[in-house]
Amino acid sequence: MIPTGSLVNGAAIIGGSIIGILLHSRFPDRIREIIFQALGLGVMLIGIQMSLKVQDILVLMFSLLIGGVLGELLRLDTMFERGASWIKSKVGSNDTGFVDGIITSSLIFCIGAMAIIGSFEEGINGDTTILYTKSILDGFASIALASSYGVGVLFSFIPVILYQGALTIFASSFQEWFSPLMISQLTACGGLLIIGISLTLLEIKRINLSNLLPSLGMVIVLTFFFSQ
Repeated sequence: MIPTGSLVNGAAIIGGSIIGILLHSRFPDRIREIIFQALGLGVMLIGIQMSLKVQDILVLMFSLLIGGVLGELLRLDTMFERGASWIKSKVGSNDTGFVDGIITSSLIFCIGAMAIIGSFEEGINGDTTILYTKSILDGFASIALASSYGVGVLFSFIPVILYQGALTIFASSFQEWFSPLMISQLTACGGLLIIGISLTLLEIKRINLSNLLPSLGMVIVLTFFFSQ
């Protein structure tokens, strides 16, 4: 199947990023700083709301621990940085915030509940409503992100389409796996990672979120195993 919702989401990110890039040079540093603070607080609230959907906190904790160790062993952070640097070299960008922009915005756009649940809804029921709504929100968010980080945010459409598209296709093939419990646990795990993003945006603590991404896969495996 064609992941229409993800393609529309990618287009919205491109459109919003272009507007943000045009505004980028017009914003003084103090405006960029307040944008980061506002984004950080908003992202933290989203993460808290998502994480409170947890049903089995022990499974969630073990998922984070095992996923984090696996991510460190695989050095996912280095892989993502190399990928972002490769894209930067191919487009010939001199933007110093390019790598941070593409990684941070990709995490924000990909980890959220709407990305997960919306992709599942399209894959299982053919309903793109959630992803279309997410597209509008991401379009506006990308304006703010691109106005601060620059052109790197625009290229976050690539991981968004790949990630959400893969979830949609996966969900359409393995519908029986995704019970309400599974979706709640996956949403809660994503929520904790989003709180990590907010801590980085607010410059409280830089958390290596790239290496924690395998936690999303581990929570699926462990929830399925312990629910049997």
